[in-house]
Amino acid sequence: MAVPFVKMHGAGNDFVIFDAREQPIPLDPARVRLLADRHRGIGCDQLFRLEPSARADLFLRIWNPDGTEAGACGNGTRCVAALTGARLIETAAGLREAEGGEGHAVLMGQPRFAWDAIPLAMPMDTLHMPVAWEGLSDPGAVWMGNPHLVVFVEDPDAVPLARLGPLIEQDPLFPERVNVGVARIESRDRIRLRVWERGAGLTLACGSGACAAFAVARRRRLVDSSATVALPGGDLLISEREDGQLRMAGPVAEVFRGTVEL
Repeated sequence: MAVPFVKMHGAGNDFVIFDAREQPIPLDPARVRLLADRHRGIGCDQLFRLEPSARADLFLRIWNPDGTEAGACGNGTRCVAALTGARLIETAAGLREAEGGEGHAVLMGQPRFAWDAIPLAMPMDTLHMPVAWEGLSDPGAVWMGNPHLVVFVEDPDAVPLARLGPLIEQDPLFPERVNVGVARIESRDRIRLRVWERGAGLTLACGSGACAAFAVARRRRLVDSSATVALPGGDLLISEREDGQLRMAGPVAEVFRGTVEL
């Protein structure tokens, strides 16, 4: 069965997109792991299947490279909107509204800070969590369609995130695992960030992670209502609307198209 796909990226955060709105495309965790493998497959940070939706222009189903499903993907939503022209996109985490034009923006919803919304395994202050992993202390947690932990550090590049990321991701404190961001506040309107994504590892960019870093920084009164989040793959602009929703804008690009035998 030869199936067409599109490879895209948003600030280096790359995706393989299958369109199953007209006919079913069989995907399961084992097949996703193979397709996402950068040596034996196509290679991507997340794999998408576009499906029909009764509530929106389409439903975006998201898989991590390890075969697990994710609730939301900000950069991926922007890519899908640019590819299809969809303006209302349904995900497992809810509806996402995309904007047209060169900004390639999407509304990411309101941050959730309640411990059981993230979720954590026990009640805890999510603004200044009384936990630490080696030198990473005083983290904040937030749900942005996915669970996120954010730690503010002096130098994100100096943090051994490839080693600490999987340890924190799998910590029993996070029953649904967690994305881990290490961030530096460079000014009232600029944050530098690296992210370990659950089920994916280190990525060049993470849209929900950028929103999470902004949301925790905003809650701690460290940034203004709009800030650039600089990631290894590029910059994303995050802003807070009057209704509390976060808006994310940034670059998207189509890399190539092809077919693959399933």
